[in-house]
Amino acid sequence: MARTLLYLVRHGEQDGTRPTADGGLSSLGREQADRLGRRLAAVSFSQIHHSPLVRAAQTTDVLTHHLPQVPRHPCDFVADRTPVPSAARRDQYPDRWLSWLDGVPGEERDKDAAALQGAVQHFGVTSEVDRCELLVTHNFVIGWFVRHVLQTPVWRWIGLDSANCGLTIVTWESDQSPQVVAFNDTGHL
Repeated sequence: MARTLLYLVRHGEQDGTRPTADGGLSSLGREQADRLGRRLAAVSFSQIHHSPLVRAAQTTDVLTHHLPQVPRHPCDFVADRTPVPSAARRDQYPDRWLSWLDGVPGEERDKDAAALQGAVQHFGVTSEVDRCELLVTHNFVIGWFVRHVLQTPVWRWIGLDSANCGLTIVTWESDQSPQVVAFNDTGHL
């Protein structure tokens, strides 16, 4: 029986004084990442996959001080995305969310969650050996993974908020359905 454990982490707090959408971490964000790194130091990760955005890369920089032997790389599968329904699937979302979704910037839009579904298909599989991987990503990506594992309606990712450097763990085992082990655990903060 092979098992895949995915540790999903939202990046540390972004520096609110920077005017760009891809700003780096605040001093609190670096402290959050350091506390998380101390918590994860004893976990045997095979890889760290991080979003290409600066705040996720900087979070990973801090984490790797505690995980120096773990290879890391930027990964488009965990890039910042917002699932938005196509015209044919708008009826799958409550009306109260549609105007907000219509306002999502073009570079963040993931039509019918195609990219996020690809991420789940890529990471949410078992292989011949056990895997334990760390994904440093964004709130909606984590929400999508949890929504998928819990098999809830497509729009339920919306209410699943993760704190900065909150820890979510999901698992896939070859002989059973995937499970949420922990959601938004902030005990280290």
